[in-house]
Amino acid sequence: MVQGTVQVTHGGSSRWRRRSGEYPTLTAALAVAGDGDVLSIAPGTYRENLVLHHAVTLRGPEDGSGSVRIAPLDGVALTLRASAVVQDLYLEGQDRAAPALLVEDGSPELTDLRVSTHSAAGIEVRGPGARPLVRRCTVENPAGVGIAVLDGGGGVFEECEVVSSGQTGFSVRGGGRPRLERCRIHHSTGAGIAVTGEGSGLEALGCEVYEVRGAGVQIAARAAARLTDCAVHRTSADGVTLDTDAVLTLAGCDIHDIPENAVDLRSRSVLTLSRTSVRRFGRNGLSVWDPGTRVDADSCEIHDSTGDYPAVWVSDGATASLDSCRVHDVPDALFVLDRGSSVDVTDSDLSQVRNTAVSVSDGATAQLDDCRIREAGTGAWFRDHGSGGTLAGCTIDAVQTGVIVTKGADPTLERCTVTSPAEAGFYVSAGGRGTFKACRVTDSSGFGFHVLDGCRTTLTRCHTERCARGGYEFAEDGPVAEECTGDGSGPRPASAAAAAAAAQSAPGGGFTGAQSGVRTVTAARSPVAQPSQAAPAASVPRPADPEPAGDAAGARASGAVLGQLDALVGLDSVKREVRALTDMIEVGRRRQRAGLKAASVRRHLVFTGSPGTGKTTVARLYGEILASLGVLERGHLVEVSRVDLVGEHIGSTAIRTQEAFERARGGVLFIDEAYALAPEDSGRDFGREAIDTLVKLMEDHRDAVVVIVAGYTAEMDRFLTVNPGVASRFSRTIAFGDYGPGELLRIVEQQAEEHEYRLGEGTAEALLTYFTELPKGPAFGNGRTARQTFESMVERHAGRVAQLSEPSTDELTLLFPADLPALSAPC
Repeated sequence: MVQGTVQVTHGGSSRWRRRSGEYPTLTAALAVAGDGDVLSIAPGTYRENLVLHHAVTLRGPEDGSGSVRIAPLDGVALTLRASAVVQDLYLEGQDRAAPALLVEDGSPELTDLRVSTHSAAGIEVRGPGARPLVRRCTVENPAGVGIAVLDGGGGVFEECEVVSSGQTGFSVRGGGRPRLERCRIHHSTGAGIAVTGEGSGLEALGCEVYEVRGAGVQIAARAAARLTDCAVHRTSADGVTLDTDAVLTLAGCDIHDIPENAVDLRSRSVLTLSRTSVRRFGRNGLSVWDPGTRVDADSCEIHDSTGDYPAVWVSDGATASLDSCRVHDVPDALFVLDRGSSVDVTDSDLSQVRNTAVSVSDGATAQLDDCRIREAGTGAWFRDHGSGGTLAGCTIDAVQTGVIVTKGADPTLERCTVTSPAEAGFYVSAGGRGTFKACRVTDSSGFGFHVLDGCRTTLTRCHTERCARGGYEFAEDGPVAEECTGDGSGPRPASAAAAAAAAQSAPGGGFTGAQSGVRTVTAARSPVAQPSQAAPAASVPRPADPEPAGDAAGARASGAVLGQLDALVGLDSVKREVRALTDMIEVGRRRQRAGLKAASVRRHLVFTGSPGTGKTTVARLYGEILASLGVLERGHLVEVSRVDLVGEHIGSTAIRTQEAFERARGGVLFIDEAYALAPEDSGRDFGREAIDTLVKLMEDHRDAVVVIVAGYTAEMDRFLTVNPGVASRFSRTIAFGDYGPGELLRIVEQQAEEHEYRLGEGTAEALLTYFTELPKGPAFGNGRTARQTFESMVERHAGRVAQLSEPSTDELTLLFPADLPALSAPC
């Protein structure tokens, strides 16, 4: 066959029909071809727009003699409107407004095609009659969508590959419902798979989505999808997202190496997981938000977090159910918060949790049945008023504290066992309540049950064994204990008031007074006492510290952290101060190694300045620097404010302050708006108690924690005078100046680059003028204002571009002066 010709073999049986013929163009060959005919195309480049109206077979050479390129200068390269067969072709398109291959009708079979194009879409399936079977096809489209199925289209895609798409790799919308089998989607600039709109759906089996500059899988706006035995990994954003009544089922899937949330769902979305693994994620493994949003997980595993966030986060009225699941090697396992939020966990394992396994707060509830918690900082913590739920038949082993109940929380615990806690088995304080039925504590290094602050807790048929400090420690007018027993280990109470409680120490004995309804009490000990006093500080339960950030194996070198500090916009004087302090510490270490005296360097700092000037960011980097120099063990940052330190009644402030200090041990305790601890009209304000406790802790543990207090300049000057020991504890004050217009512009440019936007012609100049004219009152947000300005520009850009039917990449990325928000009134 001649190069560049098309041979048509007719499929008709009439002897009057010509059996074959050769044509110089594909268009000419298609004009004479009918159903069943075969068009054999010689190698070459055909710059034609082909439309198939008949069920013909269109194929390239099978002998490997060369390739067939269909490459028109514009428009759609190949349009199918019949159940044709197309194989071994190379399609190219250059039209940003049209796909390279379009299926509009029929059930064509497309096999071994390579689509390398700069079109709106590589392959587009459009319309309810379009149902192609696509096998072993490769799509590369740096300018647009890889494959799009829309307007009721469908079809089956087998062993296909979508690579380097400029937008979404595989897009389904407008009621499209394709099926994917063993496909690979990678190196897309948008989402790997996106399914959007009511009636839209997708089923994927054995597929892989990876190396995506965006979310791996997005389901939104009442769409539905099912993924079976699929993998999603190495994305730049969330792994899987659901939004606005989306429905997704994940069965036997593997989601891993995700820098953000592995799975995030909101706005009444529903997710069902079974036999799915979620691992190596930077934020939450499961992030569940909003009323009506629900997760049901069965036989799943969530583990190996790479960040400092809870593995499972349920908030704002959402619900989650975990059955036969494992959560391990994470900072926190399960956080449920906000009224209306709830979790139901059955027959599951929570282990190797650095901080808290289960945290319930802000009116949320948790139900745990027959679960196992081990190797955690705190087994379960019910934090505040309205928070509660039930733990039934659970075991908690090798933790710092088994269960904490504080600030009016009121859970019920039945048949729960705490084994080998480092501190208390069950700890109730600060107005916590709680009902404990048939619960046990064994081999505690502290108390079995430690109830203080007059908490109205009820204990029934509880038992303790081998508790080093005693089975039960109660405050006066506190708990009611009935039929509780213990083996009498630990120190026996000395006060007469404690004698009734001591009756439980006889083998098989019980609280005889309590059995008749009398409260049993012992004298409460100070929760902030030093080790030499009656109650060692270790008796105060606290969450386990975060994973060490500054150990020899994991800490970044000081030069790397200082480089990140230097990369911050502005803050020149701050950078000089931090470097000077770092140099002092480093030279001191070298002098010590040389056998010389090292100058004493006080590391506690005062940061002054307006909001949004980078104080928290610099504090976090300062902790990393000290860890890299070996000054701090870990270098992590614990950020608190007045609400975290000041309690509602006498004694609770000292507890809260010590707990915050203990969480920061080995790192930095950053107290924002520290002046709020000493208001000018303080009267009997408990903030002074927090300051006094903090000053003493800084003296007693001077090498364990670096404290940074921050706030407005004038207010911080007053704060330093409220306690004679405050000013002497801080070595220097570092002032953070407001950002100038040029620096605010640089922040917007950084935000744009990070989120893959660009500033169009004249936009930088317009921003500079905008920030120059922007009123800067006391509430001016500095860097925060710059970020908010960028967010406003993105919103206005979206409103503008959403009106375009097929926006180009430039239109999707360029921000123009028209996108700037209007100047607001003076702050």
